Amino acid sequence: MSGAAILLWELLGTAVMVVLGSGVVANVVLGRTYGDGSGWVTITLGWGFGVFAGASIADPSGGHVNPAVTLGLAIRGLTPWPDVPWYVVGQLLGAVLGAVVAWATYKLQFDHNEDNSGTRGIFCTTPLVRSPGWNLLTEAVATFVLVLYVLAGPTDTALGYAAVAFVVIGIGCSLGGPTGYAINPARDLGPRIAYALLPIPGKAGADWSYALVPVVGPVVGAVAAGWTVGGMSLLG
Repeated sequence: MSGAAILLWELLGTAVMVVLGSGVVANVVLGRTYGDGSGWVTITLGWGFGVFAGASIADPSGGHVNPAVTLGLAIRGLTPWPDVPWYVVGQLLGAVLGAVVAWATYKLQFDHNEDNSGTRGIFCTTPLVRSPGWNLLTEAVATFVLVLYVLAGPTDTALGYAAVAFVVIGIGCSLGGPTGYAINPARDLGPRIAYALLPIPGKAGADWSYALVPVVGPVVGAVAAGWTVGGMSLLG
């Protein structure tokens, strides 16, 4: 597959994932929605189903929709390194596009919301207890679990991408509390950029001082997972 085709499939799949992921958070957080206040479980389910839909749509390119997954696969020799930039650029652009579409879908709710200062979490993650080192560790551990499953989980299961979605839901329920579980550099950075640019009345800043944590943490987790699976394979 050409690099341009990889970029476009990953863009489309990642955009759909973020539309559903940011959309479910908007549905829970904003007023004047039918999901107002429905809680964390709704958010984890929405993001899990978003991963399923996005990865399934991006199946022609392998359904990565996550630079951490792409990196883990490249470390294991399952994705050619020259293709990695095409994947990452497509994923980042798709995440920006998906965030913009999610905002447009809920524009009336944003416009009529009494206080949009707390709406950044619709687009990107923020730790409830800020400590960059520990926050990075949390993201690394959560991403390690995801990429470890992608690399070492069963490949012949009929569940396919649904199985990965179940893992994402499990991560959200179990490990998502401290930081909001980005576990995907594009999913956090792309919507953060969109949030900084979108005309949301009364919004807060994009919190650029934290932005590297949900990028570096998943990269660390992906590298650790790739090395772990590689080491296990040497043991036979």
